[in-house]
Amino acid sequence: MIVAGLLGLGAFLFAILIVGSALSNGSREDGTLPRSAFPTTRPDGTDPDRPRSNGDANPTADPTENPNPRPVRLDRSLKTNTLYQVGALPRTRCPAGNASIYNHRQLKALILKTGACMSKSWKPRLEKAGITFYPPRYAIVARSGRGACGDFPMRNSVVPYYCPSNTTIYASTSAMASGRNGQQGYGALVSWHGGVIGMMAHEYGHHVQYLSGLSQTRWEESQGVSESRRLAISRRFELQANCLSGMFMRSVAGTYPIPASRRQNLFYFFSNVGDWPGYPRDHGTPANSGAWFRQGWQRQQAHQCNTWAVGSSTVS
Repeated sequence: MIVAGLLGLGAFLFAILIVGSALSNGSREDGTLPRSAFPTTRPDGTDPDRPRSNGDANPTADPTENPNPRPVRLDRSLKTNTLYQVGALPRTRCPAGNASIYNHRQLKALILKTGACMSKSWKPRLEKAGITFYPPRYAIVARSGRGACGDFPMRNSVVPYYCPSNTTIYASTSAMASGRNGQQGYGALVSWHGGVIGMMAHEYGHHVQYLSGLSQTRWEESQGVSESRRLAISRRFELQANCLSGMFMRSVAGTYPIPASRRQNLFYFFSNVGDWPGYPRDHGTPANSGAWFRQGWQRQQAHQCNTWAVGSSTVS
C-alpha cells in the first residue's frame, strides 16, 4: 500500500511452492479480483512506502516499555537484515469468534483484536533480535476517510494500506468486504473473516519491515533506477509481506482457529490477489502471491521470508 541469520546465498536457497490461481479444494469460495489487491501509490502519485526521515522515532512510544534496550548494531540491508534472526513466531492465543466481514462494528473489533495478537507475536521476537518495537496505529472506517498518506481506500481501490509517515494501517471495512466503484471486495474470494485478517497481517508485515529498516533500504534502492528495476524491488517487498502474513496466521491457527478447510481458504485467497493484466507489475503474480504466503505458513521461520536472495522467477 511498504530471521536465524544467513551467512551466504546458499542458506537462502529453499524450495518454494508455486500455487496456481485456483485450488481444487471443495471448501474454497470462487472469485477473482480484477486488479492488484494491494496499493502502491497515493492519489498524488507519491510513494506511500517512503519512510519518514527518522525511521527509529515513535512519537507515542512509552519509554518505560523497554527502559534498558540492549545496544545492537542492526543490519538494515535487504539480504542480511537483522529481521532474519528472529526465527519463528510463538504460538499465540487469538480466538476470532464469528465476526461477519459485512458488519462494520464486528469486523473493526476483530481487526483491532487480531492486531493486538500480531503485536503480541512480533514484539518479543523483534526485541530479542535488538529491533526496537512499537505497535502500529489503526484507522478503520466503515466507508472512506483521509489520512497521512491520502485517501483511504485509494481511488479505484478496495484495499487497506500501511502508511509509514505515521505508522498507521488504514482500512475501509465496506470496501474490503463488498468492494466499491465497480471493484470487487474480498468477499468475492472468501466470505470468511480470515481472508481479511490475512490481508491485515500483510499490512502489519509492512510495519515489521519498517521497524527493521527494510522499508528505508527498499526506498533508497528504488531511487534513480529504471521503472522495471523499481517494480522488481516492489514485488520482492510486497511478497515478503505475504510471507510474514503466513507466519502470523500459522502462529494463531490453533486458537483462531484455522482448520484444514479454512487453511485452504487462505491459500486460495492469497493465490487470487496480486498483479493482474493491465495493472502495474508491482506485487507479483497471483501464483507467487500464494506461494509466498504458503512459504511463511509452512516454513514458519523469518529467514525463509527473504525474498531478496532468491531468483527472479519466484518474485515475478
